Amino acid sequence: MAAGRPRGARPATLLFVVPVAFLAVFFVWPVVALVHRALTSSDGTGLVALLDRTDAWGLLGFTLAQAAASTVLTLVVAAPLVWLVTVVPRWASTPLMVMVTVPFVLPTVVVGIAFRALLSPGGPLGGLGLDGSVASILAAHAFLNVAVVVRVIGAAWRALDPRAEQAARTLGASGPRAFLTVVAPRLLLPAVSAASLVFLFCATSFGVVVILGGGRLQTLETAVYTQAIGYFDIPAAVALSLLQIVVVVVAVVLTRLLAPPTQAVVGRTRPRVVVTPARRTCAVAAAMWGAVILVGPLLVVAVRSVRPTAGGTWTLEGYRALAVPVNGETPLDTLRSSVVSAAWATVLAVVVGLLAAMALQRSRGPVHAIASGLTLLPLGVSAVTVGFGYLVVLAALPPAVAASPVVVPAVQAVVAAPVVVRIIAPALAAVPDTLRAAAAGLGAGPWRVWRTVDLPAIWRSLGVAVGFAFVIALGEFGATGFVARPGTTTLPVLIGSALNRPGAEYLATAMAASMLLILTTAVVVVLMESIRGVEGSEF
Repeated sequence: MAAGRPRGARPATLLFVVPVAFLAVFFVWPVVALVHRALTSSDGTGLVALLDRTDAWGLLGFTLAQAAASTVLTLVVAAPLVWLVTVVPRWASTPLMVMVTVPFVLPTVVVGIAFRALLSPGGPLGGLGLDGSVASILAAHAFLNVAVVVRVIGAAWRALDPRAEQAARTLGASGPRAFLTVVAPRLLLPAVSAASLVFLFCATSFGVVVILGGGRLQTLETAVYTQAIGYFDIPAAVALSLLQIVVVVVAVVLTRLLAPPTQAVVGRTRPRVVVTPARRTCAVAAAMWGAVILVGPLLVVAVRSVRPTAGGTWTLEGYRALAVPVNGETPLDTLRSSVVSAAWATVLAVVVGLLAAMALQRSRGPVHAIASGLTLLPLGVSAVTVGFGYLVVLAALPPAVAASPVVVPAVQAVVAAPVVVRIIAPALAAVPDTLRAAAAGLGAGPWRVWRTVDLPAIWRSLGVAVGFAFVIALGEFGATGFVARPGTTTLPVLIGSALNRPGAEYLATAMAASMLLILTTAVVVVLMESIRGVEGSEF
């Protein structure tokens, strides 16, 4: 080993090769193509003039304002559920986490459908007059992102040593005072981390705003799509994408600066919670709250799939239509294609994410900090921006490349890989270095050390990462909508197309297809939660 080279530097460098190459080809290239297009706009209009013409500053203000309001609402809505996951036993936490997680991994187009059905005239909450309002977007964002708050803060809370709080209670502090003086300060950084992630997701939300905004309410994300696809104003769309990238980069940097180091807790025995009548009552109330806000909108979709319009007749036409060909392909065929595409995207995302997590585990200092931020960047940069970047790149490539079935899985993998990293990296960090050193001291090579020490310790997290990658790829809508072609259309894109067509029959088909995605997602999440054994990841 050369003098001054830290142990593990060479393996870490080699492990970074595949993730960096993947990031460069499937993420950096499209984004750089967008930037280049913005700086060399052919119509001679300057960037500032393009931004002024598209009311970019007003869009930016609304984007940031709704993201901030959505974040605050999400924290408030999730607070009872965060407490609940820290007090319920293991057998009860699994269905609770399933209930919390399903909305997070649902396609945003399905969430938009659910809230439009919930808040539209004739819906259960139609009398509130929230259909097409900012409040409907905020509510949908809270529904989507409750899982982020519950998972990040709940995992940190469960990992706390309870003896400090018990000591405060012994010294005479009441329950609320012990929480405020002992527990709350130690949850502040996880809360900031969760809020930063929620803000990032809400600032780049697409499907929810498209469906619930009704074209009247637009963010930077939806305006990019409108300018590119609706008006064919490519220079304006590129300018808005560039502004979106700047906003996301700033948000990612702040997220990494504010977020505490992520650590996993493996195999820790949780202390038994004393169940008092008051605590039992609060737990039941929190569970009912979660069921209403998380399960209620999905039940509305289920009802609308068999009764598309309020006051209409009950029918299964929506489900029968799933077997009726549209342009030579039935929605069930599209579902099968979506599953195959998502499976290939999962393979890509898990390979890239696992190698990146292993490289992060071996890196130190500024390299670790920079690399960690880069792995988060694809998660934060707008999916619509990435998809638009692909549109620019593919336009310059041969038609056979643009129509290749590899394109859609690659786009989906770009979105899913950062989540894989965020799940596996904490699990690898929890493996004691002494075990690796002992195995190496007995003559095991790097591959055997990883196979006999690391893999047995992280296999549960790896399984969860596979599940998350699959459902995220299956439900990806923003970027896939730009690159999907006949034969590679995914079910979320098909649902979005059905919603844009007039007629109750198309609405019924969209609702029935949404139920297919909801059930598929729920099954995968149940499998994920049944094997989860590591807490402390960001997802």
